[in-house]
Amino acid sequence: MRVIKRSGNHWFGIVNYLFLMLTGIICLIPFIHIVSLSLSDKAAVLGGLVKLWPVHFTWEPYSYVLERTAFWRSFGITLERVLIGAGLNIVLVILLAYPLSKPSHKLRLRSVYVWIFFFTMLFNGGLIPNYILVKELHMLDTIWALVLPGAVSVFNIILLLNFYREVPSELEDAAYIDGAGHMRTLWQIYVPMSLPAIATITLFCIVGHWNAWFDGMIYMKGNHYPLQTYLQSIVIKFDFNTMSVSEAQRLAKLNDRSVKAAQMIVAAIPILLVYPYLQKYFVTGIRLGSVKG
Repeated sequence: MRVIKRSGNHWFGIVNYLFLMLTGIICLIPFIHIVSLSLSDKAAVLGGLVKLWPVHFTWEPYSYVLERTAFWRSFGITLERVLIGAGLNIVLVILLAYPLSKPSHKLRLRSVYVWIFFFTMLFNGGLIPNYILVKELHMLDTIWALVLPGAVSVFNIILLLNFYREVPSELEDAAYIDGAGHMRTLWQIYVPMSLPAIATITLFCIVGHWNAWFDGMIYMKGNHYPLQTYLQSIVIKFDFNTMSVSEAQRLAKLNDRSVKAAQMIVAAIPILLVYPYLQKYFVTGIRLGSVKG
């Protein structure tokens, strides 16, 4: 039997594709402009000649950012933060979401626990109490000051526990009959079946740790800045205390917009490399993790 598509649906699909293409181009134009700024010399940027193509092509802004030892030290600190912080985030979220996903007759006071966690999404102790706490725990200027204060993400817990609720209870019952305990059931049944949601929250955690800069400025000293804080210090504040005379002179020859553009691109590259591997899970994880309350 031959199926004839309705002309209305056909044109609706065409309009959708055109709209999405136009939206994608609009989103891409600012990024192309930033790339062009980062590859143009000082005179062209000052003269406002750079649009969507580099003018008087130069690698000098990238060279300035990448050749500093402080840059690679900060890069290493951020990489360490991402590995430790994201790993800790994922483990804690998995361990917390599993019991909170159970009905009240299996976990007494479940609703109370959920509301306690949810309360922290609305209110926090504030900057000064947080700083005093980190200081009293002797974590200032250590990697733990960047990792532990945000180790538990309530948003990710809610996302994952809702995903756990989609797992058929018959699988858990069968595991208990076979002698599996809670931990074995969690790691051998729930976690493998929750890879889309886990991949989604992993992406959230990686991006969050990679882009964070304010806590590094508060808790860390200049020689232990994470990457984003380091870039903020040289681009926004121009912290000449961490520069040699030659580096300061070199920076004076560059346009600040070119340097800002270069640091944006450098900071975005790792996320652009990671995202394609997790993107296929992203939509599924968000959709299934937000079905139930």
